[in-house]
Amino acid sequence: MSLESASTTEADDGARADSAEENAIADTESATDDSVSVARTEDGAAITARSLTKRYEETLVFEGLDLSVDPGEVVCLLGPSGCGKTTLLHLLAGLEAPTEGHVEIGGDPVTGPDYRWGVVFQDPLLYPWLSVRENVEIGPKLRGEEPDSEHVTELIELVGLDGFEDADTASLSGGMAQRASLARTLANEPEVLLLDEPFSALDQLTKMQLQDELLRIVEELGVTAVFVTHDIDEAVYLGDRVAVMGKIPDGIRHTERIASETRSRENDAFLAERATLFDQLKEAGVQ
Repeated sequence: MSLESASTTEADDGARADSAEENAIADTESATDDSVSVARTEDGAAITARSLTKRYEETLVFEGLDLSVDPGEVVCLLGPSGCGKTTLLHLLAGLEAPTEGHVEIGGDPVTGPDYRWGVVFQDPLLYPWLSVRENVEIGPKLRGEEPDSEHVTELIELVGLDGFEDADTASLSGGMAQRASLARTLANEPEVLLLDEPFSALDQLTKMQLQDELLRIVEELGVTAVFVTHDIDEAVYLGDRVAVMGKIPDGIRHTERIASETRSRENDAFLAERATLFDQLKEAGVQ
């Protein structure tokens, strides 16, 4: 996997993001097969962004940004609110169009939302009038396909919600709701997962559990993932690489390769990587 950038930033526009999320749900949901299994995507799809520039009227979000992610890799975009993370993720997902430049996933140009690249938002955005199972089935239905009941059951088991298939989604805890949201996204069998701080509102124990679940699912299904976070520990634990983003309009200031042995939150390698990224954030002027 490689990551490069020339300048990245982000104007975190709440209203724009909320609208984009709502419009994207129908295009960003479905799945995979293996042990509790779901069909592997083989190694996911490569992501390539070249010469991306994004501007909102007088605000330059980033300019000339280059990013590439190899199939099956997990890249974390690390930085504070307002640094460009969400804007970049929205461009990768086709939720917004770049002012200049282009994005490709699996060699295909990204011109809008597509079920092949699934998005998981910070807010699960479940359909409250539908059960867990009905939420997972919604992606194929919106594409005019009949959901495979057995496959939907496998996905619900994969995310740890077996026994809650018929639960009222309004009664779910935050962690359970995010599990349901992830299963709904996997139901479209995406080659890429794009995750926008999906665990940030959860308590620490639930957050750690879902981090482990995500790593297991990504490895089991072979998908490529880009994960937005402002949590250094989360970035080191999840990422094969971490791209540190500074204040706007700095963009990606540093890219750190994370050794596989740091899939522990306590060993020396994890702590060393954490210290390196903390120093990089300080150098970028992030307090």
